This record gives sequence, structure tokens and C-alpha cells, in this order.
Amino acid sequence: MRKLAFVLLAAAASAALFTALASRGGSPSAAQASSHREAPLISEDPSADNTDTYAFRSPDRPDTVTIISNYIPAEDPAAGPMWYTFSQTARYVVYADKNGDGKPEITWRFRFKNREPVAFLQNTQQEYTVTRVEGNSSRVVGSGLLTPPNNIGPRSTPNYRSLAAAGVHDLSDGSKVFAGQRDDGFFGDIGAVFDLVAIRNGTGASGGGKDFFAGYAVHAISLQVPLAQLDNGRNRIVGIWSATERPVVKVKLAKWKGRKFLQKTTEWQQVSRLGNPLINELLIPTQVKDKWNAVGPDKDKQFEQYYSSPILAKLLNQLYPQFGPFQENNRTDLVAVLLTGLKEPNLNFTGDTRADEIRLNLAIAPTAAVGQGNRLGVLGGDLAGWPNGRRLEDDVIDIAERAVGGALIGHPLPLGDGVDANDVSFMTTFPYQADPFSGFDNTKGQQKP
Repeated sequence: MRKLAFVLLAAAASAALFTALASRGGSPSAAQASSHREAPLISEDPSADNTDTYAFRSPDRPDTVTIISNYIPAEDPAAGPMWYTFSQTARYVVYADKNGDGKPEITWRFRFKNREPVAFLQNTQQEYTVTRVEGNSSRVVGSGLLTPPNNIGPRSTPNYRSLAAAGVHDLSDGSKVFAGQRDDGFFGDIGAVFDLVAIRNGTGASGGGKDFFAGYAVHAISLQVPLAQLDNGRNRIVGIWSATERPVVKVKLAKWKGRKFLQKTTEWQQVSRLGNPLINELLIPTQVKDKWNAVGPDKDKQFEQYYSSPILAKLLNQLYPQFGPFQENNRTDLVAVLLTGLKEPNLNFTGDTRADEIRLNLAIAPTAAVGQGNRLGVLGGDLAGWPNGRRLEDDVIDIAERAVGGALIGHPLPLGDGVDANDVSFMTTFPYQADPFSGFDNTKGQQKP
């Protein structure tokens, strides 16, 4: 009897614990901004932290669309002996919405497995599997694929360009894939932006910023998908976002043939997601950031108030009254840009469903080689840039600050962070993000005399 009471008590405690974890959107394991460390829970789980998502027609292969999802913020290249890797217990996911309902028609899932360590050093080359889900069909389109090793140094990883190039693989669905360490393609003066939108020089439009991400790396999952697979044949607009999931175990007391027993199930719980850049950082209040991360874009109607009455506009009025006034409420322009796509002008409108996705109009051709487009995208007259898709060179901090400031409603103040480009050039071929810096070179260190 005492044993049964103990079992029942343990079951109740376990059920309460796992229910609590699930209600928090999945509790990340303890460990170590576009979306770098953007929410309380995910800041404790960097290997699951989705930092940036990009989607653009490939300039050198315009019959394809490139999707890049970056993870693990601020990787220091000299991070041995336990260098950064994709998590073996996470599931990394890329989604494509072809009909504008905020739900995916195509899903790619990635699982990673570590290889044997080398002496006292972690092996940073991982094996991975890619599974494609479309409708009720699920199939493995790549298995036993290898990431390149991290760029450790000239003795461990000589001829790194060749090592990285070998990490590009063909999938059986006609796509190409790359997964591994890359230079962080995001650029911005994060030190200033999150010091209450500090501007180091003028309005931020004339340089003078400090690129926090210079010298740091991320882990990237990059897909190059045939355009025809994403084209819906109607308005030709596809919505893209990516996410990370963690397994959550649930225990409940069940009955079978009059006997009670513990039933354990494992479910995947989303802990991070990213469509448009900077949303969770700059628009979503801290107390609901974890909730935003835990749901899909089809549930974004509940967050519309934070787009239509942005906190950032109110903050700009308080901090920079000389540049204002900034409209704080009824921001239908931001709702259109970020949640439905632009209808007037008809750029990438997908309907009335509020869903935070990168909307890419596949009818708009690339305007320049990777890294050569107008950094202000649509605001700069370049319709192939954000918020129509998102390219590596798009200066999303400047665009976002100007949009919130009122660039689309008659208040074209040239706000910015003073960082206008990445610290290194992008590659002109897939996977486009530059090779990561060498840990041995340690560009952020100082050599002692």
C-alpha cells in the first residue's frame, strides 16, 4: 500500500512538473540579436536559439530559392575543446507556407548526431538527416550527410575553403543543403541598439556604429530549393520561417483492465521560431516573448496589438522628441508589412491571416549578386530586398527603425545604427555566408609582447 501511494505521488509530481514545462513552451536545458538571445527561456538554451532566417531568389541560380536559418548566437571561433555544434537532442525545422494561412505546406526537419571525439578535443564534424514533410507524406531526402568541421586552425582544419565546400550536398527532392559553421551574416550595433536605442553618430545614417557580430560565427542550415516547388501558381508568394523543437516528456496515470500504471509519452515542443527579423526583440513585450516563441505564425493574431501599437515608437518619442513625433497607435502600415504582406503597392500580400513570416514574391527577379543589392531593400527602391524576402545584405536594423519611425506613412527619418554592411564579404555561390574565422587567428584577441 505504501509502495502504491509512493508511485501515485511520484506520478502526480511528474505530471505536474511536465505539465508546467509544457505550459512554459518547453523548458530549455541550462547552457549559455536579429534574434540573438531574444527571449528569457531561449537565452538559456543557445544551441536551440534561432538567430536569423533569410529567404531570397538565388542571384546565380534564379530558378531556385535560398533559405538560410542560423542558430547559436555569438560563437567565438576559439571555443575549444568543446566547440559549438548543433544539438543532438533538438529538431531544427524550416517551413514553407504556400497559401497564406500561416501553416506549412512543406516542412524540412533536421536531426544531428555527433561523431567520435579526437583525443581531448570534441569532434565538430556531425552527421545529419533531412526529412521532408508535405501533406500526409513524410520521407527522408538525405541521410548520413556530414557537416564540415568548425574552422579551428591551420593544423586542425587546413584548406578550410575546400573542407566547407565538401559540406554542400544534393538532396533527393532536388534541393541542395549545407549545414555547419558560418560567419554570422547579421551585422549591427547591438551594444547601442539595446542601450535604449542609443545612436552613436547623428541619426545613425552616416556610419560610426560598432558591429558587435564582427569575428563571431553561427551554425547555419541552408537550403537551395527549386523555385517551382515553392510557387503556388496563383499569387506566387511563399511564406518562410524556421524553428527549433525540444522533446518534452509527459507522464500521466492511466488505467488498463482495472489496473493503474504510469504512461509516458514524448512530444516535440517548439522553443524558438523566427520569420521577420527583430520582431521578438523590438516589438514583443518581455512577459510574452516565450509565448511568442512557442506558437506558430497561424496564432499571431493574438499579438497584433504589439505591431499596431509598437513599444519602440513610444520609446522613440521619449528618447528622441527632436526627431518626432512618432505615431504610436493604429500602425496599420506595420501590420501590413509584417503580418499580411503589402497590398498597396501589391508587393507580397497573402491575405487577411495575421502571420509573422518572411513573404517572398517569386515573380520578382534578383536585382544584384549576393551582397550587392540596395541595403535598404524596398525602402531603397530595391523590390528584391526585405520586406520582400530577406537577403544577407539587407540592413534590417536601419529598415526596421525607419519603418517604425514612419517611413511608410510620411515620416522618412533616416534612422539607423551606423553599421551598414557585414564585416566580411559574402560568397557569390551557395551557401553564400562567408567561411567562419579561424579559432587560431583569434581576431578579437590581443597578442602580448
